[in-house]
Amino acid sequence: MASQERVKAVTKGTGFWRCPRPATYTPGTYELLRAMMKESKLTNFQQRHIMDTMKRGDTLPLQCSPTSSQRVLPSKQPASAIYLPPILAARPHLRPARVCQAGGAYSREPFKPQATRDLEKEKRRLQNIFATGKDSEEQKRKPPPVRQEVPAPELDRFEELVKEIQDRKEFLADMEALGQAREYRGIILA
Repeated sequence: MASQERVKAVTKGTGFWRCPRPATYTPGTYELLRAMMKESKLTNFQQRHIMDTMKRGDTLPLQCSPTSSQRVLPSKQPASAIYLPPILAARPHLRPARVCQAGGAYSREPFKPQATRDLEKEKRRLQNIFATGKDSEEQKRKPPPVRQEVPAPELDRFEELVKEIQDRKEFLADMEALGQAREYRGIILA
């Protein structure tokens, strides 16, 4: 008990070896903060408070009361109603077994058997086997013969070149009709 009473929160930058140093702000920082304060909707009091803090060389406040110089105290959060052992308190992603069981994490879905094959189709197949002595499905399962496609005759390379030249001549004629032959003539002749 006595050790808990002596422990107090130490603010950052304080302590025996860490003496707080006044912050130094450059003129550029002053101008930047002035511009940011003008753009934001801070009250005159808030702007004055920030400027005074900068002149003294203190660090900028994280929160500033909108109307008075009273310090805003952070609201204390209520103590948790459930006591957790220190191992679980350090790792919030772990849940106790009671919570998991209450949420239904350990309950199994009931097994619902389903037919893996069509029983009516199987009955018809067996009826055909007993009636005719043959399985009608075996005849259906044979794949149809693969058709051999007749390959298209390959064009001669000379004929391909003649077709390309003809296409380019037609394109150039179309461009002359539109009045844009000057742009494409050099490209096509090359």
